[in-house]
Amino acid sequence: MSSIDLLILNFNEVRRRSKKVWTSIPEQYLKWKPDHEAMSCLEMVRHVLESEHYYHLALKNKGSINHFESPFEKQPLVSVTEELNFAAPYREAFLEQVSQYKEEDLTTINIDRSDVGYIRSLGDMLLRIAYHESIHTGQILDYLRTAGVSRADIWD
Repeated sequence: MSSIDLLILNFNEVRRRSKKVWTSIPEQYLKWKPDHEAMSCLEMVRHVLESEHYYHLALKNKGSINHFESPFEKQPLVSVTEELNFAAPYREAFLEQVSQYKEEDLTTINIDRSDVGYIRSLGDMLLRIAYHESIHTGQILDYLRTAGVSRADIWD
C-alpha cells in the first residue's frame, strides 16, 4: 500500500468515525454549546466540512486562499444529514485531488500558510487536515458528555 493509499484510508476512517458521532447527536442538542462563545454541535460539523473544502482549495493553490467565498455560507444550517449531503461533492473532489498526488509530491510540494504561521510539506498538510477533523469530533464528544448525552462508540 502506498503512502497516498494510506492517507486516503486515514481520511475515510476519520470521516467514518466522525459520522458516527455527528449522526448520533440528538436533534434537540444540535444547537447546544457549552458557552455563548463556542460553536454549537451543528456549527462544528459545518466548520469541519467547510474547512475541508477550504483546505482542498489551499492544496490546489499551494497556499492560503486570500479571498475564500464559501459555498456553505449560503446554505441554511438544518441537520447533519443535509450538511453531509451538501458537502459530498466537495469531499469527492478533495479525495480525488489527494489520489492524484505522487509519492514524491508528499515531500517536494510545500503548502505556504505563512499568513497563519506555517509552511508545511504536502504530506504534513494532509495529516493536519485529518487531524483537524479528529480534534473537532473529539470536541463534540466532550460537548455531549458535558450535556449528559450518551455518546457513540467510535472505538470499534
